[in-house]
Amino acid sequence: MCQLLGMNCNVPTDICFSFEGFSQRGGGTDEHRDGWGIAFFEGKGCRNFVDILPATHSPVAHLVKEYPIKSLNVIAHIRKATVGKIRLENTHPFVRELWGHYWIFAHNGDLKDFIPPLLTDFQPVGETDSEQAFCLLLQELKDRHPGGMPTLPALHRTLCATAAKIAAYGSFNFILSNGKHLFAHGSTQLSYIVRRHPFGQAHLVDKDITVDFREVTTERDQVAVIATAPLTDNESWTLIPPGTLVVFQDGLPLISKSSR
Repeated sequence: MCQLLGMNCNVPTDICFSFEGFSQRGGGTDEHRDGWGIAFFEGKGCRNFVDILPATHSPVAHLVKEYPIKSLNVIAHIRKATVGKIRLENTHPFVRELWGHYWIFAHNGDLKDFIPPLLTDFQPVGETDSEQAFCLLLQELKDRHPGGMPTLPALHRTLCATAAKIAAYGSFNFILSNGKHLFAHGSTQLSYIVRRHPFGQAHLVDKDITVDFREVTTERDQVAVIATAPLTDNESWTLIPPGTLVVFQDGLPLISKSSR
């Protein structure tokens, strides 16, 4: 099973601590050796780094660790290839434009016999079921809201309905962001934690590193971290119930609703 990581916060924040532990799952503490990627929003723009090497051996991963990019929304993925060859075009996160905004997407799971009727606006570049699902999500958004970006409740309803259709084909854990909100859909395994005042210490599961967030945060900071499996062993993580789509804004879960 692939590994997902997301971060949503109310002030630009670096993801170095979480990524240090997360990247160990790419060939170190876990078997996911078939590539990895991470995408950051910076204003309306985004940086997207992908590599077919295991995250534990990737010079690009080392660059990300050493260069603390600060962002309000981050999505990362470690791949264990099941559909599609080990190539850059099959490596998450995937990025597309809709309504004048970049959208970033990463998926964990397998969709069996999934061949969606995609039109001309959104087409996959690679071979994965994940990229096809992303294209279908965006196609449904554009078709149902031809006037442009809808309200957040309407956006959430459309994503819920489409996620339910896609999940009928298998496991559909995903993280999606348009730079303002981050959407996390739990199908089999996805958890999150919200860090806010009063902050404390956090210790990574995959590497013996502890951070005292009281030393690196302010009282107004709010950070939500989403991961396939909890990244720390001394904090309480919340499991996203299967078939639930959670919207995060400013570091907090804003809307949570079943997609079934």
